[in-house]
Amino acid sequence: MKKARKIMPYILVAALASAVTFAVAAMMWGGTPYSKLTQLEDLIDERFIGESDRTVMEDAAAAAMVESLGDRWSYYIPAKDYAAHVEQMNNAYVGIGITIQLLEDGSGIEVIKVNEGGSAEEAGMLPGDIIVAIEGQSTQGMTASDAKNLVRGEEGTQVAIAVRRGEERILMSVTRREIQTIVARGQMLEGQIGLITIANFDSRCASETIAAIEELTEQGARALIFDVRNNPGGYKHELVDLLDYLLPAGPLFRSEDYTGAVTVDESDADCLEIPMAVLVNGDSYSAAEFFAAALREYGWATVVGTQTCGKGYFQTTIQLSDGSAVGLSVGKYSTPNGVSLAEEGGLAPDIVVEVDEDADWAIYAGTMDPAEDPQIQAAVDILK
Repeated sequence: MKKARKIMPYILVAALASAVTFAVAAMMWGGTPYSKLTQLEDLIDERFIGESDRTVMEDAAAAAMVESLGDRWSYYIPAKDYAAHVEQMNNAYVGIGITIQLLEDGSGIEVIKVNEGGSAEEAGMLPGDIIVAIEGQSTQGMTASDAKNLVRGEEGTQVAIAVRRGEERILMSVTRREIQTIVARGQMLEGQIGLITIANFDSRCASETIAAIEELTEQGARALIFDVRNNPGGYKHELVDLLDYLLPAGPLFRSEDYTGAVTVDESDADCLEIPMAVLVNGDSYSAAEFFAAALREYGWATVVGTQTCGKGYFQTTIQLSDGSAVGLSVGKYSTPNGVSLAEEGGLAPDIVVEVDEDADWAIYAGTMDPAEDPQIQAAVDILK
């Protein structure tokens, strides 16, 4: 009994200590059922011995929440990147007219494309140049987003960029300008076959593509090739407007949102009756692969290339109170015949034409001569 009495005070102390802990927690958050994340932020702000940044913490937490959904198509956009996202969707931005990618070793940023007539071209920048500094800041370890934010700024201002070209370091002063991305570009190939390259299905896709079609047919094009390789997709209404111009009466696109509501977009009877082919690859996403699928299901075009990605969800971008945003998958879509490309694992081409890594890279960079492009030439042979 004496031993039991000795233990009891320790149990009471432990119980009292627990009560104090709960009381402190209640006082710390006012007894309000704050979310776990808010509690954790407050604890870090008040007690963490090192430095902390609430915005960085919230961005990391938000990104992790979206990632936890296990949906590769949903994404989080920090406030600092939201303006660039809007510019991209509008196919217009203030910049210098280049496409970049990070070097694998993190030592710099490679210029893979320089827009024709852009300020970067005027300053003498070339594909293959390695950007090593922007505004005096080394690009070593810099993310692509950080680099874009440094390059972009107020229209008419200058940005200082240092590039490495071979063993030479070159400093350039480049003027920032508003740039409208060319969405669709047409050219005539041998045998009066028109080639139309569609960069994306964002703003102006339908109008620019239709304009390119009409220009080529006026020049005497007797067949058309649509190149949607490396096309990331875009807006549904741009896809529907373009398909409506090309296809006869019937369903064009089927979508079902998170409420279960089903929408079927229809085409009118007006159409373009001319032999067609569509080029696709593993980086043809969303609207790009549904464009090819619809033309094939109507018997309007032959699909050439390699298997597409198989994106079957559509997203809506919702801006949050702090200026950040989330692109959330809110529905699924299918082809005119009701086929889910997500379930099919993408669209399988009618004619499979593989390319090696060097050719694949040249196609992406836009440096491949159509006469040497095996996928374009396969489409030309079919249309002949």
